[in-house]
Amino acid sequence: MGKRQHVKESTQHAQRSTHNGAHGREVVPVHNDSGASVGTLISIGGHEDKIGEQQILCEVAQRVHSGVLVVATLASTEAEELWRDYRRTFRELGVQRIEHLNILQRAETEDETHLALLKEATVVFFTGGSQLRITGHLGGTPLCDHLQRFYRERKGTIAGTSAGASVMSGTMIVSGESEESHRIGNLRMAPGLGFMEEVIIDQHFAQRGRIGRLLGAVAQNPRELGVGLDEDTAIVVEQGTVFRVLGAGAVYVLDGREVSHSNIVEETSEQIMSVFGMRLHVLSNGDTFDLKTRQPISPPEKHEDQKIEPKETQGEEAHR
Repeated sequence: MGKRQHVKESTQHAQRSTHNGAHGREVVPVHNDSGASVGTLISIGGHEDKIGEQQILCEVAQRVHSGVLVVATLASTEAEELWRDYRRTFRELGVQRIEHLNILQRAETEDETHLALLKEATVVFFTGGSQLRITGHLGGTPLCDHLQRFYRERKGTIAGTSAGASVMSGTMIVSGESEESHRIGNLRMAPGLGFMEEVIIDQHFAQRGRIGRLLGAVAQNPRELGVGLDEDTAIVVEQGTVFRVLGAGAVYVLDGREVSHSNIVEETSEQIMSVFGMRLHVLSNGDTFDLKTRQPISPPEKHEDQKIEPKETQGEEAHR
């Protein structure tokens, strides 16, 4: 049985197993008996596979169980197109209850209709686009408070691709030059939604040559880990402490705790950055990393079915 068919059948079984409440509506308890202090985060580097094995989206679909998947398209100016695309994809993976969350103005975050979407949700999925559109609409609103409780108290799963991955950290990269060495002052950062502590996430990493700007971000914030996600590659963060790598590409982890020198504080802008003692880890499918100790966890022998064959990059998205 293929992985995709297995996900579809297991998801549908969970749907059928849910009992009905008043007025015939399903009662969907959201709980986690694992003792986890928080829920699960799935941060995706963009351009995740939607037509092949769909390893990453299968992981998202499996976590919906008998609840509701909320697709949040706040980041995009093409929200309806993205909604139709992801709704079709997740339905093919067996997810039966899918809702759309799109907000055009901050005032809409107080709308009870939007707040009600999270009551039965088990997974919230943020699409790509502009990360500032997400934080600008959500930051400091009642809906953002609901999302925090969904993740921290109800142990829900929050997934995001491209810009939707960047906003998960407390500090996020908004813009900066790619495919060249980092120049001091040539980086714009802002507060994210803060689901991940002491981490800065960048996406489309190797494909857009973003090593320079992530080095600059960590040099400015050496207490935070820099995590660069290749396209069609994700990290699954369990209990806020350990992440596992999924997908066809690599995950790059930059640790600046042992930096002995950098010129990041130089007043001269546009000067090329120099930094000594930056530590780099590169992880691939199946590898794990402990966010507390800042160390990779020695992996067991990888099985043949974990290997992901390289494939051609999908068409360009309008993601930052």
